[in-house]
Amino acid sequence: MSLGPVMVGLSGTQLTVQEKEMLNHPMVGAVILFTRNYESLQQLQDLIADIHMLRTPHLLVCVDHEGGRVQRFREGFTHLPPLRRFGEAYDQDGKRAKRLAETAGWLMAIELRAVGVDFSFSPVLDLDYGVSEVIGDRSFHRQAHAVADLAQSYIVGMQKAGMAATGKHFPGHGAVEVDTHLGVARDERCFADIESDDLVPFERLIHSGLAGVMPGHVIYP
Repeated sequence: MSLGPVMVGLSGTQLTVQEKEMLNHPMVGAVILFTRNYESLQQLQDLIADIHMLRTPHLLVCVDHEGGRVQRFREGFTHLPPLRRFGEAYDQDGKRAKRLAETAGWLMAIELRAVGVDFSFSPVLDLDYGVSEVIGDRSFHRQAHAVADLAQSYIVGMQKAGMAATGKHFPGHGAVEVDTHLGVARDERCFADIESDDLVPFERLIHSGLAGVMPGHVIYP
């Protein structure tokens, strides 16, 4: 059975009978895990193993594990800093900051791969305009070239650990105030402004082999 296009969530720390039935539906191709699905390292390994055993090829298991505010698994995992810390280091010493970003990407990925997670939705490629609280310190930097530099190093680290990267939130979420988990956001800027700034990290990294992109839940009229 091939993998379907639908990604689903689970209710708890173990699969229910109903969830096993759902995960065997041909439209399902992936499972996203959250804090509610995590109790301990062993429990997480067992849960992921149960998911992977259901089908061949196995369902993909993913998570949002950026560091800082957005790190679903904490106990037993390294507490990673928000990406902004690498941007602050970049302003002082770009080469050192890129080395640190690569190390962080590797560490994030190697810990997740060790328990069976296939990929993390990371890194954030949004620019920090200082207006979006939901992005904020999740962004590497305000400047597009800095975001691209740091993200590229971060992705190299992920790849060395055997994990593909997903850049987000295309084509850029940093210029809107609304938290799109809670409301509808509109970015009223013209395309030329977005293209010359926000799209730069995406374009550069896509040309460098970025494996996936997550779109932003924003209206761009």
